[in-house]
Amino acid sequence: MVSWQSFLIDFFTYGLLTYSLLLLSCYIFIAAFSIGEIRNYLRKNSFTDYGVLAGSRQAPSISILAPAYNEGANIIENVRSLLSINYTNLEVIIINDGSKDDSLSKLIEVYDLYKADFFVNGQIETKEVRGVYRSRKIVYRKLIVVDKQNGGKADALNVGINVSSNDYIVCIDVDCILEQDAILKLAKPFLENTKKRVIATGGVIRIANSCIVENGRLLKVRLPRQFLPRVQTLEYIRAFLLGRMAWSRLNGLLLISGAFGAFDKEIVVKCGGYNHKTVGEDMELVVRMRRYMEEKGIAHKVSFIPDPLCWTEAPSTFKILGRQRNRWTRGTIETLQMHKVMFFNPKYRLLGMISYPYWFFFEFLAPLVEFFGFIAFIVFAGFGLIQWSFFLGLLLFIFSFGFLYSVFAILMEVLTYNQYKTNRNLLLLILTAFLEPLIFHPFVVWSAIKGNIDLLRKKNSWGEMTRKGFTKEKV
Repeated sequence: MVSWQSFLIDFFTYGLLTYSLLLLSCYIFIAAFSIGEIRNYLRKNSFTDYGVLAGSRQAPSISILAPAYNEGANIIENVRSLLSINYTNLEVIIINDGSKDDSLSKLIEVYDLYKADFFVNGQIETKEVRGVYRSRKIVYRKLIVVDKQNGGKADALNVGINVSSNDYIVCIDVDCILEQDAILKLAKPFLENTKKRVIATGGVIRIANSCIVENGRLLKVRLPRQFLPRVQTLEYIRAFLLGRMAWSRLNGLLLISGAFGAFDKEIVVKCGGYNHKTVGEDMELVVRMRRYMEEKGIAHKVSFIPDPLCWTEAPSTFKILGRQRNRWTRGTIETLQMHKVMFFNPKYRLLGMISYPYWFFFEFLAPLVEFFGFIAFIVFAGFGLIQWSFFLGLLLFIFSFGFLYSVFAILMEVLTYNQYKTNRNLLLLILTAFLEPLIFHPFVVWSAIKGNIDLLRKKNSWGEMTRKGFTKEKV
């Protein structure tokens, strides 16, 4: 019995230690690899004149697709932001996905819309389109509003693809605020890479809570006052500025944020558009596009740029945050299941041998390992089987690594874009990095566990995301 207990303890302890060291090694590699990519991007773009691209008729033609479901709190501000973008070959398509609030009526009133005769190309099957609206005012000629039966975000985006007339699509959450040069920077990779076909491009998403927004424009960047949006600010800096830049350099990126990303429309249509059978339609589309290109033997790239191009309202309550992370977990698992043929398959080269396994072992399995490790710890502690000196040392090491990794991400933000300029903001971010493992991370792990449970129960709801609206400048 004693030998069995000893074997179990050793298996648990050294198994967890091995997994943790592998995960931390990946993080170190990602951090180091991202430095060179960010440096190269900043150097190359210091000589770029985006004004030339903005006014050029040769610039890629782009259709912005913005699904809206019960977004009445921010809808007018967001559409103003999209219409104010400095880009010539542009159309803005708002897809009202059967909203139950006053989103559509607000748009009709403010932009003087009328129901137009409009041919909708049914190249992708979708729910019923009730009507397509255009503005009577010439100043809003870029705007198209589509009213459709509710079918979810993926179905709404597919309607937008059918309605769009341009070569590239930019998919954006309607609650987002874009920088004025966001589309210019997002379009540039499609022009400059001639050896590989760029099929998608993503940019950095930042948290807009507590920022000052007026008439659809971000007037002043502020670090969120509330803890939850602030810790998500730190999380986004880590994920975008380090993680996705490193994967972009490897050309192994499997995810473009659903909040803001550009896609080659021809490839999207050939792949069948967004999949409405998953709640992770953004990741699934990118993986399917990359799989399609690999199977066709076409050299391609998914690009990512580190500029803070898009600002969005983050969940400010645990209830809404839990829904979001639950959905992200279900979407990740569904995507991995749909494309399991890629798992350690050399046919898909780097995607099959590195990118997919990383997502499986360190994105999908990590919350499960952590949760069941915690359960095992409670059981072993109850039977007095824990080597406390070893356990506390390991816990301190992992906590210190996580804290220092976050501090490194903050340092990279300061050395590059420095959005939160004051010493007070930097100290708040560092304090947030210290508190994150104690408050935020356990909740995210639990939300991921609930996501796994909901997936087993075949729960496929998207989860309603209530918005509070942006802060406006006080006169």
